[in-house]
Amino acid sequence: MTRLGRFLGAAFATLVGLFLLAPVLVTVASSLTTTSYVTFPPKGLTLHWYAELLKRPEFLSSFLLSIGVALTAAVLSTGLGLAAGLAIHRYPFPGRSVLDGLFSSAFAVPTIVLGIGLLQWYSQLGLASSPFTLLLAHLVLTVPYSVRLVLAGLAGLDRSAERAAAGLGATPVKVFWHVTLPAVRGSLIAGAFFALITSFDDLTVALFVVTTQLQTLPVRIFNYLQYNYDPTVTAVGTLMVLIAALAVVVIERVVGVAHLFGTDSSSADAAPAESSR
Repeated sequence: MTRLGRFLGAAFATLVGLFLLAPVLVTVASSLTTTSYVTFPPKGLTLHWYAELLKRPEFLSSFLLSIGVALTAAVLSTGLGLAAGLAIHRYPFPGRSVLDGLFSSAFAVPTIVLGIGLLQWYSQLGLASSPFTLLLAHLVLTVPYSVRLVLAGLAGLDRSAERAAAGLGATPVKVFWHVTLPAVRGSLIAGAFFALITSFDDLTVALFVVTTQLQTLPVRIFNYLQYNYDPTVTAVGTLMVLIAALAVVVIERVVGVAHLFGTDSSSADAAPAESSR
């Protein structure tokens, strides 16, 4: 019975994995078809549609805009999330509970509502569409992820390590750098990763704050599909999937899954001693 249960569990997990991977596999396969329209299964195999991307500089410019805004949003979200998380978790101030609830409720607001609100706000302020306004819009989406993850990391932090480091003569800056920051490192990396993916893949909010000359890659794909249905789009989608997969592999190689969602106890124990030097 135990062996049968393992088999059924493995079969169910395999089916779930295939179900989740099916859209990606269909996209990749469709990008290799020799037909001038998207079809699955592909009729023949060719890399023609990837070469076709080189003839469309608008896709390259949109990709550069998307990756530039996403990387900037990830960096700024990490810094803002760390500052806001520390303030909410440790310092009593008027409106702290309201601010905490605001960051939590941001996940419940539909992105189309955020997009309309940002469009109206930019119009009242007289702000023209630019990479800067797009970045501000994406920060509204990404900062709450960083704040919630930092708060989760701080909730599991034993502050006795900070007090011990301070008692041994470490300055507040050294305590923060050698004790607090390593304790929330996994949360910061996870927040940066979520911010990067959220910003890079955003379509709904970007639709309201871009122009015909300034388009992110998801918006470019969306507009392209209004008038075309050739495999160029699936080739772009395949490249986006490969970039996301490469980012996951790099993060796993650099920090590992254990450090991404938690910290090593040995490094936490060694931090007070190191900070006192």
